[in-house]
Amino acid sequence: VSEHASPLAALGGVDAGGQNVHVAALSAALARRGHTVTVYTRKDSPDLPPRVKAGPRLEVVHVKAGPASHVPKDELLPYMEELARGMATDWGQRQPDVVHGHFWMSGLAALDAARRDGTGYRIPVVQTFHALGTVKRRHQGIDDTSPLERRWLEPRVGRDADRIIATCSDEVFELKAMDIDTGKVSIAPCGVDLDLFSADGPGESRPRRHRILSVGRLVPRKGVDLVIRALPLLAAEGYDDVELLIVGGGAEPGLLESDPEVRRLLTLARDLGVADRVTLRGQVPRDAMPGTFRSADAVVCTPWYEPFGIVPLEAMACGVPVVAAAVGGLRDTVVDHRTGIHVPPRDPEAIASALALLLGDPALRAELGAAGQQRARSRYSWDRVAVETEKAYQLAIAGVAAGTVPMEGAAL
Repeated sequence: VSEHASPLAALGGVDAGGQNVHVAALSAALARRGHTVTVYTRKDSPDLPPRVKAGPRLEVVHVKAGPASHVPKDELLPYMEELARGMATDWGQRQPDVVHGHFWMSGLAALDAARRDGTGYRIPVVQTFHALGTVKRRHQGIDDTSPLERRWLEPRVGRDADRIIATCSDEVFELKAMDIDTGKVSIAPCGVDLDLFSADGPGESRPRRHRILSVGRLVPRKGVDLVIRALPLLAAEGYDDVELLIVGGGAEPGLLESDPEVRRLLTLARDLGVADRVTLRGQVPRDAMPGTFRSADAVVCTPWYEPFGIVPLEAMACGVPVVAAAVGGLRDTVVDHRTGIHVPPRDPEAIASALALLLGDPALRAELGAAGQQRARSRYSWDRVAVETEKAYQLAIAGVAAGTVPMEGAAL
């Protein structure tokens, strides 16, 4: 269940990013393992068919829940009961073996639908939060647009779910602070498409001696402005023949500057005198991204907070070192001074110093890039993530059957 993040959606918009990739790739990997997988998402366009066969044993169902148009994810709460009703109706007398909610509102709908069958059989519910409201409020404060009800409904989802799959170790501590039983928490990270993202193949041409790459949704919390602020500091270190390529943005092609975050970033670049070194490309087709990654000397990921982050994995799989803010899941995926460099959050000076170190040492870049590629390939394939997810499903099913919560040794 992925209420706002369809596996079929185009990436790069405000509400289309890592969760879309996660749901699509995990569902496909589970289907390859022989499971029959149905992804339920909200119908957000009148042109969407009710059902789409996305692959062998994999189907996407568009459920009518609210208007058949785009609704910001933080305004979707009133439609979760309708989503639950639509899912339960679609199941009929053939209930699923397990229901997996992605994001807290999907968890509400999953729990609601799982209790509606009326047969006396309780369908096990597994939950992946992707992001936690407590963390979002801590970093965004009054700019947090989540509905007020999230404060008590999200912890309830965590308490009522039969099992939770956290994507990083940091999330387990956050769940414990929410008074959620961490004995029912498994850890399964996000993965990376290793068939698409690899170090083999050419990189696209670049206009300057060095290229720094930032990839992702253009929203303030992603910290792209911090990388722009690092450019004049990098120039003071002697590295002024540098292009910062920014990939992402929710506007239509050719209308990028209609995006308010794009306008803010361009204004900042002009004010700092580095506009000639900043390129905003907008959305790039996914199959073109490996060449874009390979063209960079370093990929910079410096969000205020990050539940996991798929972009660093894609960069590592392409053999490119990562400068990563030491927050959330980035502390798990990027190993400091082995596959990249950690920097404190919201620190342009530290970003500039890390980049100067990498740009000035091609051997170090090659060493970190090779180690990153090995780490991505050995630990983060979607097939491996699917195996870990499958184990969580089995624990949830066994726990419901026995009326207990199976414990894992790694739980806090």
